[in-house]
Amino acid sequence: MDLNTVTDVRDARLREPWRPGDAWLGGGTYLFSEPQPHLRRLVDLSRTGWEPLTRHPDGSLEIAATCTVARLSRHGRTMDAPAAPLFEQCCRAFLASFKIWNMATVGGNLCNGLPAGPLISLTAALDGTCLLRAQDGSSRRVRVVDFVTGAGRKDLAEGELLRSVTLPARALDCRTAFRQASLYGLGRSGALVIGTLDPVDGSLAVTISAATVRPFRFWFPLPPTREGLRAAIAAAVRDEDWYDDIHGLPEWRRHMGFRLAEEVRRELIRTAEENTR
Repeated sequence: MDLNTVTDVRDARLREPWRPGDAWLGGGTYLFSEPQPHLRRLVDLSRTGWEPLTRHPDGSLEIAATCTVARLSRHGRTMDAPAAPLFEQCCRAFLASFKIWNMATVGGNLCNGLPAGPLISLTAALDGTCLLRAQDGSSRRVRVVDFVTGAGRKDLAEGELLRSVTLPARALDCRTAFRQASLYGLGRSGALVIGTLDPVDGSLAVTISAATVRPFRFWFPLPPTREGLRAAIAAAVRDEDWYDDIHGLPEWRRHMGFRLAEEVRRELIRTAEENTR
């Protein structure tokens, strides 16, 4: 897609004043996929030199906004952590060509705020926190589940930049369960549910995404019963929160959300029981 309204591309390292019609340019896979008639200037992040993945002394993992899907996938395959398989599972849910994998970024996936964004699912399920930087140099942190506020909507002010997402060490040590449903064999996710089981205190979390307009994360101090899980989901997810598009009707998404949530609950409880034998 030609962006024929764009008259300039600037290096983000120059830190020039933000202007109406500006947009951050990461991988550009979404930006160049459809008309963007409101844009006049792109601020290129490709030369910022941010380290794609940083494991901090406390065990947390910081993922730069410019980290590509391909780089994240490779890291997941080599990372020594119980939650490592979840990285590849979510990257595979991207269902994109190798060209997209090598250009699309974690930050772009989050900032698009699309319900089927699998890196939103990954970072929300692992209790990730976004680091946001404003034009005046100030910064703030927002949990991923609060950052994406609806289909295509996010808690991001004009000119504000998503710098990175940090996953806590405790989350990386969790056992995980992954379920995905689509109307087609290789189609966009209609429902994606992830469960995590904390081996330290036995707490369990279930995160529903793709089926809903934004990610919903349910945390339980102890594994809930089937009825307890259903009640928690029903109380939090309103009828209008179940997403509606050509990839699935809200009624089907709701059904799959409940069904897959119960499947991950059972799998993680079985895992806990096996570990105590």
